[in-house]
Amino acid sequence: MAERHIVAMGGGGFLHDGDTLLDDYVLALSGAEHPRVCYLGTATGDEPGGIALFHRSFPPDRARATHLNLFWRDDRDLRAHLLAQDVIYVGGGNTVNMLAVWRAHGVDTALRDAWEAGVVLCGMSAGSLCWFEAGITDSYGPLRGLRDGLGLLPGSNCPHYDGEAQRRPTYHREITAGLPAGIAADDFCGLHFVGTELVEAVSAREGAGAYRVELTDGSVRETPIPARYLGA
Repeated sequence: MAERHIVAMGGGGFLHDGDTLLDDYVLALSGAEHPRVCYLGTATGDEPGGIALFHRSFPPDRARATHLNLFWRDDRDLRAHLLAQDVIYVGGGNTVNMLAVWRAHGVDTALRDAWEAGVVLCGMSAGSLCWFEAGITDSYGPLRGLRDGLGLLPGSNCPHYDGEAQRRPTYHREITAGLPAGIAADDFCGLHFVGTELVEAVSAREGAGAYRVELTDGSVRETPIPARYLGA
């Protein structure tokens, strides 16, 4: 089996203030000199502005960039296209809607196959928590738990941990109520998994970090995870 990589960003990347450090980190993981990168903007309904920003952020001298629309399908074989990539980048937006559309089109199984074949999976916000079993989402409006993620990674995930005031208390409340323990990531922090093991937290902003969050003796405990600053 090929080495499997996922980089789950609490926030950051080209969609978040034009961050290039986390994106460069992901491209390097592919090992390709001129990586093929496909963008899935399903969580925002394939919004044209996000797609255009992706292509501006990954010009031909940086990567071979493509995107897959699921709301306006063309005749490409989705699975074949995804498996032909070096990196698959998932944007933020409505995680619940994105997962439903993926499942309707078979993208969920294609992403698992791509991961097992060695394609690097990454994304921020919705593109972070989707890889886990569960997480914290605002897909329904108020923040709440989501329990039907793709499950490539065990446990739960909470992005934007320092970026939105209600993320931390909501994550604590949901874990107390039975959401699986997991990892929270600040904006501009990326969690690099090899297989299903977290091997490193990295950041594009000094001070951005990550936390293991779990229920211990009836109380929620946070354990900081040191993050390596990529700008050093």
